[in-house]
Amino acid sequence: MADTKGSAKLTFGDKSIDLPMHSPTVGPDVVDIRKLYAQGDVFTYDPGFTSTAACSSTITYIDGDKGELLYRGYPIEQLADKSHHLEVCYLLLYGELPSAQQMVDFETRVTRHTMVHEQMHNFFRGFRRDAHPMATMVGVVGAMSAFYHDSTDISDPWQREVAAIRMIAKIPTIAAMAYKYSIGQPFVYPKNSLDYAGNFLNMCFSVPAEDYVVDPILAKAMDRIMMLHADHEQNASTSTVRLAGSSGANPFACVAAGIACLWGPAHGGANQACLEMLREIGTVDRIPEFIARAKDKDDPFRLMGFGHRVYKNFDPRAKVMKESADEVLGLLGIEDNETLAVAKELERIALEDEYFVSKKLYPNVDFYSGIILEAMGFPTSMFTPIFALSRAVGWIAQWKEMIGDPEQKIGRPRQLYTGAPRRDYVEVEGR
Repeated sequence: MADTKGSAKLTFGDKSIDLPMHSPTVGPDVVDIRKLYAQGDVFTYDPGFTSTAACSSTITYIDGDKGELLYRGYPIEQLADKSHHLEVCYLLLYGELPSAQQMVDFETRVTRHTMVHEQMHNFFRGFRRDAHPMATMVGVVGAMSAFYHDSTDISDPWQREVAAIRMIAKIPTIAAMAYKYSIGQPFVYPKNSLDYAGNFLNMCFSVPAEDYVVDPILAKAMDRIMMLHADHEQNASTSTVRLAGSSGANPFACVAAGIACLWGPAHGGANQACLEMLREIGTVDRIPEFIARAKDKDDPFRLMGFGHRVYKNFDPRAKVMKESADEVLGLLGIEDNETLAVAKELERIALEDEYFVSKKLYPNVDFYSGIILEAMGFPTSMFTPIFALSRAVGWIAQWKEMIGDPEQKIGRPRQLYTGAPRRDYVEVEGR
């Protein structure tokens, strides 16, 4: 818990209550309302919990006004420039950057757990071929507790550790299998000789009939996508994982719940929606038409991939992702891809147009990640599964933190009831 800093006085009717205040390491002070209902017989109304802290956390901090994202205190820009995804995984899980020996040990443990139980191949075949990969992932990740029931006892620290490593190691394999299954190609086993991002690309794009060499630029871009999406404070899916975990559910069930939440278009589906918008625009010459529609208050059309609910300035992840997008597009070229040509021109206009600049509607991380994944050859149906495998470490880190929190309680939000008051049952003949 943060340091206590005086109290706030709440007065209503003939009652006056002193509520403790806490000072976080960074960020605004917090009013502790846990005793509000007991002492005042009232509670707060906060749809979406946008003004309510449901937990204390040491993992991630966001300052939307400054455009700042910190993992365990480290700015995301520094990590993206100097680190890599598995090192960030270690940082999020354990709180500190690893020594050289700790990094080798951690990478070895993850690498040796990337294969999934062979019987899971049969489990995949129970899905329709045209099932959305996210639907498949929700089912398969949830079923991991049936295949790995030796790491579901949340009261055992060692089992929690094993479950964490298994989740981080296997979820890229599961996502790649979901992709391969959806396009009718054989599953590709992971390779211990490849790094984390390169291994995922190999499992997605290699086939037994020919050799596949992972391009280092594409592997670096994929590694950055994973790193930049690894955690993002108490967002909807992370809150879902914590809420599910508060009941004592096993970690695989909790992460499956997080994946289900992430599937929503208002959350993890944003980059898919962005690409679909670019395809709706179609050609570069139609961009002015859609720009005009975006500025028209009476037109329901909105440009997807611009601005952010949390960041009131430039999304710090977008700065890094733009560099990767430029590198990937430079490698692959966009001459024969009209969608990517539309994206580049729309980006240029948005960064220069006074309307977008004044409203701070800058391209966000979803805009650039969608461009990169499209250029790599992923269908839009795979955008959210890639988001899910990237966020897995954040979910697990948050889940582990919650389990070890002495103040943790089962989640039980209140409600503002607006239904019928008490009334008596009327027999059917009298209605």
